[in-house]
Amino acid sequence: IMNIFRLTGDLSHLAAIVILLLKIWKTRSCAGISGKSQLLFALVFTTRYLDLFTSFISLYNTSMKLIYIACSYATVYLIYMKFKATYDGNHDTFRVEFLVVPVGGLSFLVNHDFSPLEILWTFSIYLESVAILPQLFMISKTGEAETITTHYLFFLGLYRALYLINWIWRFYFEGFFDLIAVVAGVVQTILYCDFFYLYITKVLKGKKLSLPA
Repeated sequence: IMNIFRLTGDLSHLAAIVILLLKIWKTRSCAGISGKSQLLFALVFTTRYLDLFTSFISLYNTSMKLIYIACSYATVYLIYMKFKATYDGNHDTFRVEFLVVPVGGLSFLVNHDFSPLEILWTFSIYLESVAILPQLFMISKTGEAETITTHYLFFLGLYRALYLINWIWRFYFEGFFDLIAVVAGVVQTILYCDFFYLYITKVLKGKKLSLPA
């Protein structure tokens, strides 16, 4: 059975992705959104869910995987093709190779099993923990974020925090412990902490969010 923390974590993740897609579609603009972060997330889901072709766990599991992949590519398409004119490339300048190359190396060195699928899964876990950095970097460069972008980031951070609780739950009740996923999850949640604080103190009071540069 799936525990409530994992389910709400998944729903929070889905909410984040849908909020972002709807924001771009309704405003017909991707201003303030890091295309680089979205490309990294598309890469995360692609490398993580290659097992779609090899294993079936449940209808829920397969559906969620397909939704994540489809939404991530739809977001990338909207940013880099359909609404390309509104994309703020001047501020989206984070050097993603500084994330992808070390993460690639680490997934070869530290993994559960030295097999192509397992290395790619590990790569996706490590990459997901830092994929939001270009977005946070962009916000700190522009000095502020639209409320909708901050809602997206909040739900993304909430998903990670819920997943941490899910791992604690699974460790206590199922004896399941995945060190790689837990460490990456902790790193990712720490990256969001600064943002969470600002979100709670500013956005919920109706002010625009600006991250310290």
